[in-house]
Amino acid sequence: MRDLVKKLLIVGSGPGNPDFLTVKAYDTLKKSRIVLFDNLVSQEILDLCPEDCKKVYVGKHPYGEYVPQDDINTLISYYSNRFSTVVRLKGGDPYIFGRGFEEWLHATTLGIAVEYIPGISSMQGAGVNDIPLTHRGVSEGVWALTGMKNNGEMAADLMLAAQSNSTVIIYMGMRKLTEIARTYVLYGKADTPAAIIQHATRPNQKIVTCSVKDLKKTCQQYEMAHPAIIVIGHVVNLKNNIHSSLFQDKRIVV
Repeated sequence: MRDLVKKLLIVGSGPGNPDFLTVKAYDTLKKSRIVLFDNLVSQEILDLCPEDCKKVYVGKHPYGEYVPQDDINTLISYYSNRFSTVVRLKGGDPYIFGRGFEEWLHATTLGIAVEYIPGISSMQGAGVNDIPLTHRGVSEGVWALTGMKNNGEMAADLMLAAQSNSTVIIYMGMRKLTEIARTYVLYGKADTPAAIIQHATRPNQKIVTCSVKDLKKTCQQYEMAHPAIIVIGHVVNLKNNIHSSLFQDKRIVV
């Protein structure tokens, strides 16, 4: 019997709306036979898989129940011995706080060929709400930080990011709102605009804006919850500022 060809496809499903899938991710799902999927993968995206495709949940709920990474690695090994190609489907982009490269390393160690298919990250979904990540003269760059390191602490780079003129995107930071606000207050930037975007690009998307010092209060007031990203920087107010300028310019007819 000929040896089974083993291949792992690490696929980004984007922020959840199937319209934001890449063509390659879409084609991969339509031909899939086995899919190991995360908590943030939407049902609409899973429905793209063939009816006879085996779908195995290996998700992690924020601060809740989760499938340990060691167990996921074991499942990758197990199904790679039974299917020629295993699809590992992750929310957003697998290489942006998605542990995708950990699974790449595990599979490669076992001699499994790996292909990475990028996905649109949830931070790019902020643009759907007219919040660009950069804008000339407003933001000099982008910091993408995690609010939850292995030891449960906030990314140490927040102190550096808060001193910059760049847009700051924080993943998994909903339990760190007080710490985030305190850092910006410390550097005299308490009034920096901020946005919390829950379920970015999805039909049930919810977004609130405030000053960074009011993140915790605003989150509680509007009952914001996981999954959500936090966007901090003057790009958050660009939409309102531009609209104000248009109305003040008598040459503009609206």
